[in-house]
Amino acid sequence: MDQLFHLPLSPACRKVRLALAEKGREVELVEERDWEEREDFLIMNPAGELPVLREEDGAVICGSGPITEYLDDIDPDKPLLPGDAHARAEARRLVEWFDRKFSEEVSTPLLYEKVTKRFMGASQGGGSPDMGVVRITLHNVRFHLDYISYLMEDRRWLAGEELSLADLAAAAHLSCLDYIGDVPWAQYPQAKDWYVRLKSRPSFRGLLADHLPGMPPPRVYANLDF
Repeated sequence: MDQLFHLPLSPACRKVRLALAEKGREVELVEERDWEEREDFLIMNPAGELPVLREEDGAVICGSGPITEYLDDIDPDKPLLPGDAHARAEARRLVEWFDRKFSEEVSTPLLYEKVTKRFMGASQGGGSPDMGVVRITLHNVRFHLDYISYLMEDRRWLAGEELSLADLAAAAHLSCLDYIGDVPWAQYPQAKDWYVRLKSRPSFRGLLADHLPGMPPPRVYANLDF
């Protein structure tokens, strides 16, 4: 069976997990703490970054972008970037928005402070979160929820009328924040309605079953009506 080396609360890894599930591909999930710089992992991906997909025949694909493109290449009948060229360009724009802008302003610093540092040793930089960084990221997330709400005023999905990789990328980031209870959904009903539709898809079940040792999610995390 193919293996996906991942971290449960990594948006990049969750995007790939959602894409695999939408494609109907089963993989073995292998948790990899990339900050440990394990030698065998670095042999697979010298960049030392997640996610990494290792196929049963030993072929290795690294990075969420290359993996999702690869999945479309080998299974074009269930495209992650549907529609015409303009629609695909819009979906790619939004994937970049969340994987770069949202990541830099919200998910990467917030998850590092509130999650990753809990599992790192003191010599690796672990310890208590920097609450100044946390406050900034929690302020920034509201701007992005406003933008999602704006997009949903005249679209069924983020990039248009069809589900696309843009929705999976956005949901991957927000689901990580949702796990730690840091999304003010009640104040953004349009964004919440979009997320509920994604959360109700079969591809989301694996994410909703995640449970970090010593760090359980809020009780509403797995609820479809929250």
